Amino acid sequence: MKQAIQFGAGNIGRGFMGAILERGGWHVTFADVVDSIVDGINTNKHYTVHILDQECYDWEITNISAVKSTGPMIAPAIARCDLITTAVGPLVLPKIAVTIAEGIRVRIAAGNTEPMNIICCENGLRTTTKLKNETFQHLSPEEIAFCDEHIGFADCAVDRICPKPEFDDPLDAGVEEYMEWDVERSAWKGDLIEVEGLTYTDNLMACLERKLFTLNSGHAICAYLGSLKGYGTILESIRDDAIGRIVHKAMQESGEGLIREFHFDPDAHHAYVERIFRRFQNPHLQDEVKRVGREPIRKLAAGDRLIKPLTTAVSYDLPVDHLVYGAAAALRFDCPDDPQSVELLQKIRDEGAEQALSAYSGLEADSILHRRIMEVYRALENAELTKC
Repeated sequence: MKQAIQFGAGNIGRGFMGAILERGGWHVTFADVVDSIVDGINTNKHYTVHILDQECYDWEITNISAVKSTGPMIAPAIARCDLITTAVGPLVLPKIAVTIAEGIRVRIAAGNTEPMNIICCENGLRTTTKLKNETFQHLSPEEIAFCDEHIGFADCAVDRICPKPEFDDPLDAGVEEYMEWDVERSAWKGDLIEVEGLTYTDNLMACLERKLFTLNSGHAICAYLGSLKGYGTILESIRDDAIGRIVHKAMQESGEGLIREFHFDPDAHHAYVERIFRRFQNPHLQDEVKRVGREPIRKLAAGDRLIKPLTTAVSYDLPVDHLVYGAAAALRFDCPDDPQSVELLQKIRDEGAEQALSAYSGLEADSILHRRIMEVYRALENAELTKC
C-alpha cells in the first residue's frame, strides 16, 4: 500500500489532501506539533469530512495514523514513504525542511531508492521549490545528488475552501465540494499517481496565478473590507452590497490582466471568475474573516495576491479602481491575535502608512499605484464603502 505523509493536520490537511489521498487508497500519516490532534487520530483512527455545498454529504476517513512532526518517529516515516504533502503555511516550511532533510538521510542509509515526491499545498507561488532550497541547505552534495535522482519536488496550485466550523468530533473537517489540485508534471519522479481531484499541468504558473489573482485575491479583499465593517465571516462580508461589488469588480480587473498575461480564453476565464464569486456565497461555509485575513504582511508582498494583480493589470494599462482596495484595507487589518497584523500596525504608527506600504510591497512611494492605494487607505478610515 502506498504511504503518504501529510505535514499539517489542520482543517486543510485533514479535509483536503489527507482526505483525497486516503480515499484514493493511500495510508496517510499526519505529522503535526499539536499533541491532542496526534493522539486523537491515533486513538480514534477515523474522522469525517463534511462536504458543505448545495448538496451536503460526508466522507469517512479511516486509513490514517499520526506522528509528532518534531518527534523521533517522523524521520523513519519519511525514509519509507512514497509521497509527502504539506499544509502548514509558507512561514513554517523552513522548520519542516530540517525534518525532511533528516528523513532523507535515514532513507539513504536504509538504501531506499524508490521514488518519493514532495508537494507543498500552500497558498503561494512555487512553495515546493522554496522548501527544496531550504532542505538542500541541510544536505551534503552527495545527499543532494541522491535527491536529484530519486526525489521529486513538484510545485502545485491548490484550490478548496476549508473553513473551521465546529463539530462534535474535533477531528472532523468541513470543506466545499469544489476542489482543484494542479501539479507540475516535469518535476515529478517515477510513475504519475492517479487521485481524484489531482491533475498534472505543463503550465503551472498560469494555474498558480489564476488562483492567486482570483480566489486568493478576492478572498483577501473580502476579508479585509469585512473586518473594517465589523463582520465575522466571509459570508456576512460578501452579502454587504458595497463589499460584494468591490470584490466582484476587483476579480474582474485582475482577470483582464490574467487574460493578457497567459492568453486565457476570455469567455472561459470570465466564467471562472463568476464561479469563484459564487463560492464565496456558499451559506454552509462560515469562513472567519480573521482566518482569511491573517498574515497581511505576507499578502502585501510584491508577488502575492494583493500587489501582483495590481502590477500585472497596470502593466497592460488596465483599470485597477477596485483592486486597490485590497492593499489599502490590508493596511488597516487589526487582529491582535495575528503577529503580522500587530507588526504592520506598529510600523504604521512608528513610520506612517506610506513607509509601511513601500517596505512590505516594494512599491515606490512616488509611483502611481502607491499614491492610489494611499488615497483609498485614507478614505477607508471610517470604513466608508457606500460610494464605491
